[in-house]
Order: sequence, then C-alpha cells, then structure tokens
Amino acid sequence: MAQHTSPSQTRPATARPDPTGSETLHAEVLVVGGGLVGATLASALASAGIETVVVDRENPEDVLKMTFDGRASAIAAGSRHMMEAIGLWDLVSDQAQPILDIMVTDGRIGRRKSPLHLHYDHREVGEAMGHIVENRVLRQGQQKLLPSFERLTVLAPVGVERVVRTTGHATASLTDGRKVRARLVAGCDGRGSPLRTSAEIRTAHWTYDQAGIVATLQHDADHQGTAHEHFLPSGPFAMLPMVDGPGGQHRSSIVWTERKRLAEHFHGLDQDAFAREVLRRFGPDYGDVREIGPRFNYPLSGLHAERYIDTRLALVGDSAHAIHPIAGQGLNLGLRDVAALAECIVDARRLGLDVGNPDVLRRYQRWRRPDNLILVAATHTLDHLFSNDFGPLRLARDLGLAGVNRIGPMKKLFMQHAMGTLGDLPRLIRGEQL
Repeated sequence: MAQHTSPSQTRPATARPDPTGSETLHAEVLVVGGGLVGATLASALASAGIETVVVDRENPEDVLKMTFDGRASAIAAGSRHMMEAIGLWDLVSDQAQPILDIMVTDGRIGRRKSPLHLHYDHREVGEAMGHIVENRVLRQGQQKLLPSFERLTVLAPVGVERVVRTTGHATASLTDGRKVRARLVAGCDGRGSPLRTSAEIRTAHWTYDQAGIVATLQHDADHQGTAHEHFLPSGPFAMLPMVDGPGGQHRSSIVWTERKRLAEHFHGLDQDAFAREVLRRFGPDYGDVREIGPRFNYPLSGLHAERYIDTRLALVGDSAHAIHPIAGQGLNLGLRDVAALAECIVDARRLGLDVGNPDVLRRYQRWRRPDNLILVAATHTLDHLFSNDFGPLRLARDLGLAGVNRIGPMKKLFMQHAMGTLGDLPRLIRGEQL
C-alpha cells in the first residue's frame, strides 16, 4: 500500500543507503508537486504499475481547508473519462455538478444581456459537457485514492532542495535529508517552476490588467445545471453551477474577471454590497444571492514554455503553460498532459525501454505542445476580443455568437472541443485503461 508519509517515514522496500549515509528512495518516476495535476499523474502511473514517488511541499491537511483554494474547476468530459479510468471519479462524483447547458452572452453592467447568444445543450452531444467540482473536493478524492496503489509513495510536507539530472538518472535531494533517484522527473511544480528554471527553459510570459474574484454563492432559483459566461467590458463574468448544499441550498461558483485597479475594491466589499454588484452583472435570473464561504482574488497572467522537456525532465501542467480562465480549460489542459505523458511512459516501460529516454520525452512534447499553444493563443485572443466596449466590435461578436448558435455542425464541433473529445486523444482521455 502507498503511504502518506511524514518527513520521518519511508517505504523500506524502496529505500537504500547511499555512500554518503543518506537514505535514498528508488523509483522509475519522481513527481515533484502533489497538486491536482501531480497527484493525478502519480495515480495514473501507479495504476499501470510504474514505481512512483511524489514529493510535495504542502501539508496534506492544509490543502483541504476552505481557505487554501476557493476555486471550482470545470472538469471536461474527456478529463472525467480519465478520472473514471484511474478510480478517482467515484470518490468525487457525488459532489460533481453536471453541466447540462452553457449560455454565452454579451452585455454591459446594469443592462439586460444581448438577445444574440450562444447556447450549448448537452442533448446535442449525448452526455454532460463537463462537471463543476470544487478543487477542495478533488484534493479530498486524491488523498483517498493515493494510498490504494502499491507502487506509489507520497512524501509530504517535504521540499526539493535540488535535482541533479544526468544521462543515466536523476537524483533529488530533499529538505528532510533523504534522496530520491529516478529515471524521470515530472515537473508539476507550478507556474514558478524551480525545475523549469534550473533547466534554463525560457518562457513567454504576460500579465493581464485583470484579476479573478472567486466566491461561492447561494441563490433562490435552481440553476438547472446551466453554466453562464457573460462577457462584460472589464472581462467575463462566469456563474458556474454547483451541487446543492447539505440543506438543499442552490449554489454556484462565480469567477468575476475585473480590472486590477477595481478588483481590490470589489474584493473588499461587505457581503451586502458584494451581492448587489453581482446582481448588477449577472441580473435577477437566480433571485437574491448570498455569499457563503471565503472570497478570493487572483491576479491573472499567462505563460508558455519554449519546450517541455530536458534531460530526464518533463514539464506538466502549469509549469509548462498557464492560460486565461475565460474558457475554463486550464486544469483540463494539464490533465491532458497527464494522460499523454503517462501513456508515453507506460508504452516505453512495456517495451523494456528507459522511461526517461529522450525519444519518450520527445513523443510527449510533440503530442502536447501544439494543442496547448492553440489554447494559449485562443484564450488570449478571446479575452482581448470580448473585454472591451467598442461598438462595432461588440456588434460583430454578438452576430458571431448568434451565427455559431444557428449553424448546427459548427456548434457541435465547438462543443466537442470544449469537452476535450476531439483530436489525437490519449487512451485515458478516451476512458481506456493504460
């Protein structure tokens, strides 16, 4: 059984003393970062019998607190298929709200939404287009799943001091004095990735004059599984459906994109004033709204690494790319990275190859970098296209939304792309076992 280990614990089966007297754990893959992407990668690898060690600097108890991360994620249908395949979905499905409809509208603050809109209906594709799940719930599920794998060891809270990568192996020195030797290091260590920096991998990086205000709301009317994306001059205002609360309260998560100079002001409002500002933007469709839980304010930025690989290193998720939340695809891109890298590793292992071989890593990079680059560019362009109040452009985009809404084949294509079910899909995204 895998263990949630403290800095003083280890798995004797994989630990050996090295010449310096330090305890060294041996694995095929070392995953640095045990967040949503890193833990999913570790589960996927371990489910296929790959000896894996996860090192995470965060305390497992802290990441489950309401104050750690207030976001909810849109889990696309393809990502759900992967979670089903590795056993995660059963642990979170009762707290996952199906997205049955998506309404995309344009407008101005305090005014009615434009009648020209784009409506996605799940009946046109035969399944829910995705699910809204709180990040905290996903982490709870992962912490239940990880101990079920024999070939998985989790070290947390433990940091990585340095990683030495050679043509034969990689060795990580940990803050508790131990070492991990592996064939491959998977960098799931976030936007500021020390692993990416140490490999001297350059990035294109940009900031938006926007911040994302995140909160959970209780409201009078039933959302009926509809996700709303309402474009305003300052940025998109998303109302994402959540499962009802324990007392039957209707709930939604908002992602309110606002100009930086105003976001701090709105973030600091009292609850009544905050609710009024929400209604000015969203309208009265859900009746009265009341904020429940903490409120968060995240600065928005983007990045893309010029390459995803180096000697015995693969960057995954936010360490390789980060996008604007306008389409709710950030986590899904990271999970598709997970599925692709896991497949490359498992295929190599079954052929008796070194899982850190350059050819294995090049296959992963060829598979994922073009897809991610397209989404990076698309979300950046969409934000600039919709976050303004220029009259002729407003009319053009409204007509564009209405046009897509009327052209059935085009709309279905866009829906399938949002669901993550188009293109050269890894086996896990198709719902198949590795």
